[in-house]
Amino acid sequence: MMNPLEVFENEVRNQIDNMGGDKNIRALSQAWTSEITAHRYTYNFRWLGRPVIQLPQDLVALQELIWEVKPDLILETGIAHGGSLIMSASLLTLIDHSEAIEQNKLIDPKNCTRRVLGVDIDIRAHNRAAIDAHPMSHRIDMIQGSSIAAEVVAQVHAYARNFNKIFVCLDSNHTHDHVLAELQAYAPLVKKGSYCVVFDTVIDDLPDTLCSDRPWGRGNNPKTAVKEFLETTDRFVIDQNIDNKLLISAAPGGYLKCVKD
Repeated sequence: MMNPLEVFENEVRNQIDNMGGDKNIRALSQAWTSEITAHRYTYNFRWLGRPVIQLPQDLVALQELIWEVKPDLILETGIAHGGSLIMSASLLTLIDHSEAIEQNKLIDPKNCTRRVLGVDIDIRAHNRAAIDAHPMSHRIDMIQGSSIAAEVVAQVHAYARNFNKIFVCLDSNHTHDHVLAELQAYAPLVKKGSYCVVFDTVIDDLPDTLCSDRPWGRGNNPKTAVKEFLETTDRFVIDQNIDNKLLISAAPGGYLKCVKD
């Protein structure tokens, strides 16, 4: 007789596969995403008090992946109000606490080896102050500068040398060239089993009118950068299971799983 937990997991897998193959559901999800984007829907949500500017579905997906991978460094390009940094730091804290409980150890909050590193070309003073004042700030370091500038890339790689399992989230400038340069700079830090998540690939699926005031749009965005990047490497594949599960996401085709060191 099959284990009840296995029965449940099989049911979930089948449901996800069925949703992924349902063209009507996918079309409805894309239509909803297009309509709600015009209202800046992602600005409505906070993580532990800071605006996170992400779709709730993607936040849940990140939580699942970070818990699964258990990275010792999360690298994020694009900081904004800092909610994503706070989320990453809080998840790493939960991982540390769960491992401490398993090992019957105490955690020294001043000696946290798991870290979050944020990079942004413009860390505004009020946002930096709010991040520094947050209870999760002791896990967070920040670098101000363009994420594709040679000196910043070198600084990030030097920082990353102290870590073994790195999880990368790219969410800064959304032009094709910028995201491709970020992928070329930071995807090499990711090892087998971890992820490089590229946000706002959804731009390629949205009406041009929603990006008319931005330097990116259809044909020039993170999704086109991902496509070109994947043509040059066999280390990463799109985790289609995540797309099928979420249906509504700012990163369709952007959850890149590293399958080879």
